[in-house]
Amino acid sequence: MQPSENFFTEKLGISEETVQQALTIQQEKGGTLLRILVRQEAVDEIDLLQKLAEVMNMEYSISLPSGIEADFTTEVPIGFLKKHVMMPIAVHDDIYIAINDPFSFQPLDNLRRILGWETARPVLCPHNAIISAINFAYDMTQNTAEEVMQDIDDEDPEALFSEIEDTGDLLDDTSDSPVIKLVNLMFSQAVRDGASDIHIEPYQNSLKIRQRLDGILYDMLTPPKHVQSALISRIKVMARLNIAEKRLPQDGRIELKVASKEVDIRVSTLPTAFGERVVLRLLEKSSVLISLTDLGMPEDRFAPFSEQIKAANGIVLVTGPTGSGKTTTLYAALTSINNTDINIITVEDPIEYRISGIGQVQVNSKIDLTFAAGLRSIVRQDPDVILVGEIRDTETAEIAIQSALTGHLVFSTLHTNDAASSITRLIDMGIEPFLIASSINAVLAQRLVRIICPDCRESYDPDPEAIAKLGLTPEDMVGKKVYRGRGCASCHHTGFKGRCGIFELLVMDQQMKQLVFKTANANEIKQLAVENGMITLRRDGAEKVLQGITTIEEVYRVAQE
Repeated sequence: MQPSENFFTEKLGISEETVQQALTIQQEKGGTLLRILVRQEAVDEIDLLQKLAEVMNMEYSISLPSGIEADFTTEVPIGFLKKHVMMPIAVHDDIYIAINDPFSFQPLDNLRRILGWETARPVLCPHNAIISAINFAYDMTQNTAEEVMQDIDDEDPEALFSEIEDTGDLLDDTSDSPVIKLVNLMFSQAVRDGASDIHIEPYQNSLKIRQRLDGILYDMLTPPKHVQSALISRIKVMARLNIAEKRLPQDGRIELKVASKEVDIRVSTLPTAFGERVVLRLLEKSSVLISLTDLGMPEDRFAPFSEQIKAANGIVLVTGPTGSGKTTTLYAALTSINNTDINIITVEDPIEYRISGIGQVQVNSKIDLTFAAGLRSIVRQDPDVILVGEIRDTETAEIAIQSALTGHLVFSTLHTNDAASSITRLIDMGIEPFLIASSINAVLAQRLVRIICPDCRESYDPDPEAIAKLGLTPEDMVGKKVYRGRGCASCHHTGFKGRCGIFELLVMDQQMKQLVFKTANANEIKQLAVENGMITLRRDGAEKVLQGITTIEEVYRVAQE
């Protein structure tokens, strides 16, 4: 049932023109008038719901309570609730149904009858609050891995090859196949936990599934060995890989929705002695790019780094091992300088985030589109700023340096242990020291340390030897406390929740350029940089220990000198 036009214009104060436009859209595409008005941004949803509640003498709530009982999930299909945007709420003795459209009388009555909640009152709620609550309820009540694995022996092989809907939400999948359930469970659990990778590792008599949280691998599931072939075949089908080819490595990708989150999954298979090993890298498309100010860079490094990324030309390098956040830092730098006045082009492998207003090129070795080839073409595209995903070889390094010397600002990454080692790495590649001295503006070395969980953080007296290892003296510890995490449910009993960066910034001033021109010794370069005030990775980590952000062991793990 739908109210008359007069109801919208007279009771809710919406203009006739706006209502007519919404009606036209409704005739063409369907849907409810209320939702169309909100989507067209003709009205604010909160204001609209408050007016409706007042006019229709109904209750209104801006959010839904936590701790909702989810017993109804076995009786009501998730698709029904999402289609009609309604959610049964039972908290303690209070029972009601959250709805977004007060005119969906028939679905509301159907839901009351299914649940036996004949007297449950409707309460108006925002659309996103209801959808989130639905996803959470069904995600939490998905079959456990143990239940799924008990059914695996009865698997129908044909079921594995059912195509996955690109736009379908994984939680909506009603497949009865135990292996498909297991794969869906694996993905939904990884997304819920915030994992960055899933590893499927075959051994002689076992199969192990692990997930990487905050840079550390943790056991996730241990399915029986005989599931291995079916499990990997299912993932290959989803990634559109050749399931018959088990002798060669393959790469693919899967696009999924899990609880309304769009997830891009990069799939890599590798043949091993006991079967194919699969690594899945999860990237949330909805992830917001971190801004430069959110990186956690102290002001004494933030100010000069911000200055260097706005230079007219030269090279800014970010260095560190795989998974140390180099790409995130460079994206933050690009976002901060991105405006209509400059032309920014990147060549990446892979493109991890799409940035509006920036030309992004994907490396493709199969057609010889390498970093060097891409960079050579980019220079002819009249760029002001160039991002090269990684300097892997001499050819790429030479073109990057030539680009910097001909008036371009170049951002790139290197895999070295610290800032000073980047200079010697380039010299090892065959780059002349005078070219390095004249083209490199700054080198930022970084690592990621895990942050102590705020819910289970406790202070303790550390071992004096551990303090000394960080380069701290007893005087540094006066009036300071050192913390660690005990481990609790909110941090998966790891004692850590989230990560932040530690940074070392080497700026190429005149004195440093003269030294680089004379020597390739990384120790001498580092020594001069420290004398000129450079804060090392270890020292920055020690400062974060004294601030109660991370632990001594964590800094020592990532920043050994």
